[in-house]
Amino acid sequence: MNGNPLPWQDRPVYIVDGCRTPFLKVTGPPGPFRASDLAVAAGRQLLLRQPFDADKLDAVVLGCVSSGPDEANIGRVAALRMGCSEHTPAMTVQRNCASGMQAIESGALEILHDRADLVLVGGTEAMSHHPVLLGETMVAWLAGWNRARGIGQRLRALARLRPAHLSPVIALLRGLTDPVTGLSMGQTAEELAEVFGIDREAMDRFALRSHQRLLRAREAGLLEEEMVPLYDSSGKVHEQDTGPRPDTSLEALARLRPVFDRPVGKVTAGNSAQVTDGAACLLLASAQAVQDHRLPVLGRILDSQWAGLDPRHMGLGPVHAMAPIMTRWKLDSGDIDYWEINEAFAAQVIACLRAWTDAAFCRERLGLPRSFQAIPEERLNVDGGAISIGHPVGASGARIVLHLLRVLARNRARLGMASLCIGGGQGGAMLVEVSHES
Repeated sequence: MNGNPLPWQDRPVYIVDGCRTPFLKVTGPPGPFRASDLAVAAGRQLLLRQPFDADKLDAVVLGCVSSGPDEANIGRVAALRMGCSEHTPAMTVQRNCASGMQAIESGALEILHDRADLVLVGGTEAMSHHPVLLGETMVAWLAGWNRARGIGQRLRALARLRPAHLSPVIALLRGLTDPVTGLSMGQTAEELAEVFGIDREAMDRFALRSHQRLLRAREAGLLEEEMVPLYDSSGKVHEQDTGPRPDTSLEALARLRPVFDRPVGKVTAGNSAQVTDGAACLLLASAQAVQDHRLPVLGRILDSQWAGLDPRHMGLGPVHAMAPIMTRWKLDSGDIDYWEINEAFAAQVIACLRAWTDAAFCRERLGLPRSFQAIPEERLNVDGGAISIGHPVGASGARIVLHLLRVLARNRARLGMASLCIGGGQGGAMLVEVSHES
């Protein structure tokens, strides 16, 4: 569990630059961009800002949970569309909600093991384009229809077709349900609310704060440096995240009905992450590449960790993933300047904060002799999170790392921790550092 952080010290992995698209809330029909379109929009703009050509990249790694049928190995598709050389290898990684963070780590390991010097990494997801599928009975009927020969067999096959065969399978809804426990992600949040005694008002207050912080950051121009615009086929320009609600209030949030545990649940659409389309990309570089191309350095990766836990309590994944890093580096919460914990659900983040300071939990579940200090509210998700920005599942891990580095840079702070819970009972975390040496 403890491991050794020294390999990251021996061959530093730097994050040179990064950008993301606006995150577009899904409102019903498929959005104007497919996952590869979003990745290309972010990646191409990122590469245009660099002093080297795209063919200098040694690899491309993208996270994506569900790409379309015309986007198999979407990392390769996007790389070629961005202008990378046909000789540049590319791959797609999938770790549910942390796919974007997995892409960062996978690319970083290429540099760490001296197999690459420049790697484009990130994540993308067009949740509005997640497929609608045919059920098994309809697939079986179609197989029979294809085997039928002659008018008689075709008529008998048609006689066996029933309206129930046409019932669609919504891939997005199925994907948000854990097949082992049978619980949706929202139901796991309800479980955590019960275990940690989190009431509805606390969830709604957290959600309101997410919207307020994002809107404040937008008004102050704090997101402009990381955002690139999208241009759709009709000529419309998309320049801002469409999730934040200026009119959100505690009263409005309180009127929303429970979604996952009706009628008595506490988790609503208002205190949950939004279903969204978006992408984020970052450029990783070795020390040699930084020197050769005279690249500015945004920050560096110090450590990363993956953890597994009970799928019913998947929302506690950040606690399980962050704790080993803190132990390896002999850190407590006061040593971390800023934190990004992905807001899958308000209940889930609040549960993490309570578990983090619970001595019994840390002893019994994490094997630690003591708990951690509380994470200061004013240092966590300072510009909002997925409840207001949205959570395009393949991209969020990349977004929170990128934004954390921007927050550290603008506040002249050094250490940051980014973490996500992962559907299926996992957690991921990454420790980053920003140097302010002249």
